[in-house]
Amino acid sequence: MRKKPTKPAAQAGGDTSWFVHDRFGLFIHWGLYALPARHEWVRHNEAIPNEVYDAKYLRHFDPDLYDPTAWAEAAAHAGMKYFVVTTKHHEGFCLWDSKLTAYKATRTPAGRDLLRPMVDAFRKKNIRVGFYHSLIDWHHPHYVLDPHYGPYRADPNREKMNQGRVQAQYAKYLHGQVRELLTQFGKVDVLWFDFSYPKDGTGKGRADWQSEKLLELVRKLQPDVILDDRLDLPYGWDVKTPEQFQPREWPTVNGQRVVWEACQTLGGSWGYHRDETSWRSVDELIQTLIDCVSKGGNFLLNVGPTGRGEFDSRALARLKGIGDWMKYHSRSIYGCTQAPPEFETPRDCRLTYNPEKKRLYVHIFSWPYKHLFLDGEAYSRRVEYAQLLADASEIRFGLDEWHALQAGAQAANSLILNLPPLRPDARVPVIELFLKD
Repeated sequence: MRKKPTKPAAQAGGDTSWFVHDRFGLFIHWGLYALPARHEWVRHNEAIPNEVYDAKYLRHFDPDLYDPTAWAEAAAHAGMKYFVVTTKHHEGFCLWDSKLTAYKATRTPAGRDLLRPMVDAFRKKNIRVGFYHSLIDWHHPHYVLDPHYGPYRADPNREKMNQGRVQAQYAKYLHGQVRELLTQFGKVDVLWFDFSYPKDGTGKGRADWQSEKLLELVRKLQPDVILDDRLDLPYGWDVKTPEQFQPREWPTVNGQRVVWEACQTLGGSWGYHRDETSWRSVDELIQTLIDCVSKGGNFLLNVGPTGRGEFDSRALARLKGIGDWMKYHSRSIYGCTQAPPEFETPRDCRLTYNPEKKRLYVHIFSWPYKHLFLDGEAYSRRVEYAQLLADASEIRFGLDEWHALQAGAQAANSLILNLPPLRPDARVPVIELFLKD
């Protein structure tokens, strides 16, 4: 009988010091699914068998416009400080020249390792390196097919197809590829496994991945790497990863706040989706980044490159818009976290706080008329100076006699900011408050 893990749910000890400072990262989902261009789960969604999928897409994958330097420049302009790329997604296709499989970029018309130049390009921009690696593999001959996920989930011949498949052999392959990734590309800052689904023994979890051994391997090879929480283990992880969901408050485990990161898409797909139309606006993406930091979290924002190897115009426009805002407002993001509880968040605003510099940032989602009321004794007691962050122009305190008369009791126990009559030309205006010790 397999011995169950006995360690309590806790963080693993990877180096998250830079992570909770940098706050903003780029997710990249790129693989053969960029060619059908209708969701990275196209094999699952359309039940495409291996031979059909490979005949169409493995034979025609040729990203001739691939320029990882351009990708890194777009990310750097957006203010992203780390990236996480799909070295292998659920389809099983690998971006690097793995010695353990022929199902890789070097065996396509591309004819080359696509991961190594990407790592080099992002490092040159001082962007930290992260690898996403799928635990799932719908292509590997020893991966046991199940009724939940994959192109053969509803195939009446699935059980027959599983004859001779040994999941332990797949786990050996999985561990071997992780060893390659952690020994051939220098320091890896983030390792993002995806995903487990035990489902009453009919899915896959820690036993299928041999997660305990995999965790030991990762910590032996790169002890400082930040590890996500998807190995189906109650211990060993460094960061919680809510997906396509925005938490209402700082996530906790056993009552304790944890390091966390929201991973989300620009639209409705992780991989390139030509016809997808539910793309989010620049304003909403900036607000999401701010909201994450206001709750002590990070934001990992995804781009799905095209089959020719480019970020499409929709993605580039949004990264540029975010970067234009970050140029003037990044110090309300980097090094910041949730504000101390003594500071009440004003209506239609979010607060972030830099504990080292002792500065509080008020992000105004809806510009009020003339005055912003900061309620509570903490503001009036601790704020010594205020300025508009974009141009460092002073924001004065208090009400004149006429406005004080009309505000009456509403002005009691509040610090009142006199706002510019015209809304500043920023997608989200930010006021920087300097605090007394």
